[in-house]
Amino acid sequence: MKKIFITTIVLALIQFAKAQTDSSGNLLDDVVVTATKSPKKLSETGKVITVITKEQIEKSGSKDLAQLLNEQVGVTVNGATSNPGKDKSLYLLGATDKYTLILLDGIPLNEPAGVGGSFDLRLLSLDNIERIEILQGSQSTLYGSNAVAGVINIISKKPATNKPQLGGLVSYGSYNSFKGNANISQKTKVLEYNLNYTYFNTDGISEAKDTTGKANFDKDGYMQNAVQAIVGINVTDKFKISPYYRYTHFKGGYDDDAFTDAPNEYFATLQNAGLDGHYNYATGSVHFNYGYDFTKRDYESQYPFVSSGKFNNAEAYVNQTFNKNIQMIGGLSYQSYTIKDVDTTNSIISPYLSFLFHANNGLNVELGGRFNHHNQYGDNFTYSFNPSYLINNSVKVFANITSGFRPPSINELFGPYGANPNLEPEKSSTQEAGLQTFFMQKKLSLSVNGFNRNINNVIIYGANGYENLNKQHDYGMQAAINYADKKLQLSASYAYITGKITDASSGKDTSYYNLVRRPKNAVKIFAGYNITPALYVSTTIQFTGKRTDNYFNPTTYDQSQVDLNAYTLWNAYAQYSFVKSKLSLFIDIKNITNKTNYYEVYGYAVQGTTVNAGLHFKL
Repeated sequence: MKKIFITTIVLALIQFAKAQTDSSGNLLDDVVVTATKSPKKLSETGKVITVITKEQIEKSGSKDLAQLLNEQVGVTVNGATSNPGKDKSLYLLGATDKYTLILLDGIPLNEPAGVGGSFDLRLLSLDNIERIEILQGSQSTLYGSNAVAGVINIISKKPATNKPQLGGLVSYGSYNSFKGNANISQKTKVLEYNLNYTYFNTDGISEAKDTTGKANFDKDGYMQNAVQAIVGINVTDKFKISPYYRYTHFKGGYDDDAFTDAPNEYFATLQNAGLDGHYNYATGSVHFNYGYDFTKRDYESQYPFVSSGKFNNAEAYVNQTFNKNIQMIGGLSYQSYTIKDVDTTNSIISPYLSFLFHANNGLNVELGGRFNHHNQYGDNFTYSFNPSYLINNSVKVFANITSGFRPPSINELFGPYGANPNLEPEKSSTQEAGLQTFFMQKKLSLSVNGFNRNINNVIIYGANGYENLNKQHDYGMQAAINYADKKLQLSASYAYITGKITDASSGKDTSYYNLVRRPKNAVKIFAGYNITPALYVSTTIQFTGKRTDNYFNPTTYDQSQVDLNAYTLWNAYAQYSFVKSKLSLFIDIKNITNKTNYYEVYGYAVQGTTVNAGLHFKL
């Protein structure tokens, strides 16, 4: 049935594309890196990509990374509007965060001691980020395990001037929230560097919901310190190496459970260090990188808990152009995972190869495969087939047929809670199809796409800990429209996502909807306007549809499913620049209507109206 759903979309979009005769230019010449591990025009790839630009990030006011990602089509970040220190769960195309690979400058991040090895977004400061590329759909061929639902590549700030430049911001707002950021950078012929420091502190709100308003729940504050140092050394005009170091530490309060206050505290640390490099030659380039992540968490409560993990990633790959029509990317990746007090290491060695074919008539095809050798599970092969066709230089029709692979995380296998060393790896297959088209001399764009994803041997946390069930099946569609000229920017998107899990443990298949905390329907609207060259204003409206959640009663230990109401949030932002745009004052207002009668997580509070104001500076 779902294959018919995807096929119908393909046929309908092809017919629509053939009907278009608008020969105007288009924005498909925008260049992205994440889609193919090399600079590639959007017109030449058949993958679904959302780009958050430097300008968008600079006009994000007091948002954090979770809140900015939550505004993007197909993305839900649960906890984005809860207490700032509340854990953030990312869902891409309906899949939990363990199926989305987070990259930092193209190098994977991983937290082995985390649930499923997923990475905590609170460990990354938006003030250190210049650009974000969100790549939807399975990307296991180029990026390996965990990239079942997609990849989010977070790109660090880069130096832009040959003289030292100092920049940053200071802001203050609701809940006694203060942020300070300072950045110094320089780019010369031989040496370039970027040093960044961010401090954020807030009193916050009570994490747990006080339904009476009279229980005097304490506020759960949050403090973050983040340092980033990146150095680029141009050994020659063709050979460059870039060592880096990042350190993030945050602490905060948290409560015992839903509706249950407590004076608990947690501490978390990320140390991320490594080296990135490349060598360019006449017909291609060689890339190599190494990344090391050390993460540690310390929870202080009546049930104290300390966890830590280490992740190593080493990779080398070649980007070879044979001629204007054929390009090859081939590489080898090694990853290892360890957690505290477990005398074992999981590792994966993965060679991969991908070919990109470009025809002069607008046809582009990517075809690739990856061989995975896991020290626990032996061998596995994944593939990708991504054709696209550009019609009249303004309409792109595409399809993606891919497979994915996710071995159990070391925490699921050997961790302190619910571990199961007999888990089987998860294997996925995904089909996508869509269309992107442009009108009105590059000003108006429309995109529509659908997806169908099956994950076999899906791992869940059940009554007896981690276990494999039969299959997870998710599918849906999304549509987006964008308009932009020199003064006005408009965008609107709609996403429909649903899914179910199948359990065959009882001897017969039992299927049920299980996408808890994820809306079937989501609408996101944005409008920005440059009233004058110095004055910019914007507003967003975000509708999140009905959801369900699982509630564990801390008194009776019973579990029940609860319904979460739909809600709509309205935000606004204004910025005024002066002194030749070196100084910018901003005010950021979230949840203008002060809506607090909804849950992201059942039993946990959300923020009401928040107002933050501040100053950006470049010296």
